[in-house]
Amino acid sequence: MDDGKLARMRQWMLTEIAVETACVREQIGKAQLDPQVMDVMGEVPRHVFVPAAFQAEAYLNQPVPIGCGKTISQPFIVALMTDLLDIHSTDSVLEIGTGLGYQTAVLSRLARQVYSVERLAGLAREARQRLDSLGYANIQTRVGDGYLGWPEHAPFDRIMVTAAPPQLPPALLDQLRNGGRMVLPVGPHDHQALMLVRKDAQGQSSTRVVLPVRFSALEEGEAADLF
Repeated sequence: MDDGKLARMRQWMLTEIAVETACVREQIGKAQLDPQVMDVMGEVPRHVFVPAAFQAEAYLNQPVPIGCGKTISQPFIVALMTDLLDIHSTDSVLEIGTGLGYQTAVLSRLARQVYSVERLAGLAREARQRLDSLGYANIQTRVGDGYLGWPEHAPFDRIMVTAAPPQLPPALLDQLRNGGRMVLPVGPHDHQALMLVRKDAQGQSSTRVVLPVRFSALEEGEAADLF
């Protein structure tokens, strides 16, 4: 695809994100997402982070298959979860579920450092290649069990989980810095909710249900190499 067509597709994606945001403004508490988040959504080349067979669908406001039974989330959900984290340029961010690296790239444009954990080694390798090819230098990735987080680099100012555990993983809450935020889907496949978790300065946590969602389950246990 030529650059002009990609630019038009990306602009249409931003329009769809804005429309969907306005439709759920009562649930999310705002009619517009942070302009900085929208700018980053317009800059990160989403088509690079999907398999070649699906590049024509990259900027549609829908999930796209990325292999191993996983998908890249629809752009609205990527933008909303990023907005809810309220990332500062000095923040250290933990991401659970690298996939092919699109959400990772979005986070890296806003944060000081991103640490991303992926259980499936094949996806992690593909993500690393894509991120390196685009020159994202403030991202570290590893293959591992997302339930365990990345304790060597904790505590984190922000944590994002892009697959749904049945309940909030204690290790991730422990690795969230006082004053920090975590965004994640929680619940069984047919009854998930996107949640915002906040920790106050004293370490007390509170949760807010934002929207009903549907994500892949967050799998627990040893890493797997599926391709």
